[in-house]
Amino acid sequence: MGIGEVLGLIAVGAVIGVLARVVMPGRQSLSVLATVVLGVLGTLVGYWAADRLLTGSGGTIVGLRWIIGVAAAILLTFVYETFLHRSVN
Repeated sequence: MGIGEVLGLIAVGAVIGVLARVVMPGRQSLSVLATVVLGVLGTLVGYWAADRLLTGSGGTIVGLRWIIGVAAAILLTFVYETFLHRSVN
């Protein structure tokens, strides 16, 4: 994986992370870095899942990658907010 691919993954992950936060109801207390990291993880899951779902169909649907990526980022954001980022009162 070259530097261009890594930078592209980070850029797409940032967009996916922001989309996930916009779609997710309520207020999230994520930092920009956490948003990008969860977005990158969501993007990786989306690419992997779309490739697995469409194996043998002659290609992948880019929109499906984005939809699954946003859904995965929403799930990861929920898990992060619920279990890993509990606020101390």
